[in-house]
Amino acid sequence: MKKLLRKILLGNIEVEEYSKITITGEIKESVFLEIENIGVDISKTHWLLCLEPIVFGVWLKKNEHKIAPDEKERCKIYFSVSTNSDFRIARKKAVAIIGLDYFDKIEDEGGTLYLLKLKESKIYHTSFFKTFLLFNKYYKKPKFSFEKYKSLIAAYSYPRNVRIISFKQDDYFNIFPMDLLGEIPQSGKYVFGLRHTNVALAKIIETKKIVVSEASHIYKNTIYELGRHHSGAPPSIDALPFKTTQTESFGFFIPEWADSYKEIKILKTKNLGSHMMLWGEIINEETLKQPSDNLYHIHFLLYYHHKLKRQEYRLA
Repeated sequence: MKKLLRKILLGNIEVEEYSKITITGEIKESVFLEIENIGVDISKTHWLLCLEPIVFGVWLKKNEHKIAPDEKERCKIYFSVSTNSDFRIARKKAVAIIGLDYFDKIEDEGGTLYLLKLKESKIYHTSFFKTFLLFNKYYKKPKFSFEKYKSLIAAYSYPRNVRIISFKQDDYFNIFPMDLLGEIPQSGKYVFGLRHTNVALAKIIETKKIVVSEASHIYKNTIYELGRHHSGAPPSIDALPFKTTQTESFGFFIPEWADSYKEIKILKTKNLGSHMMLWGEIINEETLKQPSDNLYHIHFLLYYHHKLKRQEYRLA
């Protein structure tokens, strides 16, 4: 009976919390911030930075927009399966809508990073009936509510790029993947959301140094193995399943298969909840090889939505 129900619900699609994809060409989605009925395209200038509560960073360039988030009025973010620059069209094709409250901001000479906390979410990837059945069968667990489920679906209704983080202090080093991070376009700044349980966090804050690398999706399995280093110490350099090279300024270890890296000086930190936000400045960047298709995370329901329309992303 369970197999028959799964077949009826999903066909032959394998269910997982987040689909691991790679993207050749353009991203299929767009993201708009709405304030006072005015929509601003933030597809390339928004990042998920904290999960409990869910907090987004939204970058608005100085003097580019007449309105901005503030403490007086709630704003909305629309996740659309249209790349049309017309907000009215993107809004009609939204698969997720979230309401947010102002949380804080980081002001910079080129603009402002607004930190916005999710208060409510609505999702339209598939019918409510199917969404609720999927929750009860595959995702429901203690202290994980349907509202939390919806909010994570919304947050991952835009591809989140997985990058490699490196850190080194004396004899200690760590290398691990992250998708709660982003580069601020044309500003030389970078933002990260690191979980407080990450053993490297205190050392990163102390030394004010971090390195982020881009890598191909073909190293997916190795990247996920590195994920175990978030809350524990990695093996010795010689015991890693790949060779490493060292960055030019900091001397941090990065995988030899990295396409490029950026060395970043941390300027500010801010506690968001389950994660600490790090705001940094790129002091050096190097391209090591031709850029390749990266690894991304999207929620399974977004992948399923595209699959039904025969427009799915390529699984990594």
